[in-house]
Amino acid sequence: MTATFPTLFIDADACPVKAEIYKVAQRYGLKVWVVANAFIAVPPDPLIERVVVSDGFDAADNWIAEHVDADSIAITADIPLAARCIKAGALVLRSTGRPFTEASIGSALATRALMEDLRAMGNVTGGPAPFDKRDRSRFLSALDEMVVRLRRRGPTPKA
Repeated sequence: MTATFPTLFIDADACPVKAEIYKVAQRYGLKVWVVANAFIAVPPDPLIERVVVSDGFDAADNWIAEHVDADSIAITADIPLAARCIKAGALVLRSTGRPFTEASIGSALATRALMEDLRAMGNVTGGPAPFDKRDRSRFLSALDEMVVRLRRRGPTPKA
């Protein structure tokens, strides 16, 4: 089977929707890069490739950011990585099915910085809401929509 456009990149260490990504990728015959700091089991499929990076700070993020382009969809919850992928022209989707966009990434980065400061001062101790079935369903729908949108647009001419 030959991979078709677009290519999917998974920030895989804490991704709860890997099985859903594999299903969508199989349906469309898409190449998937599963990038993590440790070994992660992946289905035995020639279109799914595992990349184990060093355990260095942001090693997985750096690998993804260096490989995405306008023909890519990155799946991550990491806001700084999302910003780097958007800058490279990729579409970016959170595991909850909510996309990061050029219009939303600035406020997401600002909110992240604010929450980091509040946590450091001890004012905020909670984390994100638990992942649920609606998130999984929203993710599947959003990923499918992104794939279809990119396929309609067609591959970006390479320089």
